[in-house]
Amino acid sequence: MIIRIMGEGQFDVADVDQTLLQKYDNQVEDAVNAGNEEAVRTALSALQDYVTTHGSPVAADYLGSSDVVIPFVDATLAEIAELLTGEGFIPDPA
Repeated sequence: MIIRIMGEGQFDVADVDQTLLQKYDNQVEDAVNAGNEEAVRTALSALQDYVTTHGSPVAADYLGSSDVVIPFVDATLAEIAELLTGEGFIPDPA
C-alpha cells in the first residue's frame, strides 16, 4: 500500500505492522468524530510519524497513484474530515 502524506511524499507501508498502522488511523478518525481539534492534530502527527519512520520512501520518479492520502497536520478539521472514508484514511482490512 502506498500512502501519500501531503507535503512529505509517498511511502510504501506494505512491510509495517498493519494493526498498529490501523490503530493510529482509528485515533485520527475518533478525534475527528469527537470534534476535538487538539486530539486530531496529536493523532494525525502520530500517524504521519509512524508512516515516515516505518514506511519506505517511494522513489521520486514513481508514476503510480497513492492508495491513501493523509493531509497536512495543519489542515482544518473540515479538510481532514473530507478525506476520511468512513474507515479512516486507511481502509480496514477485509
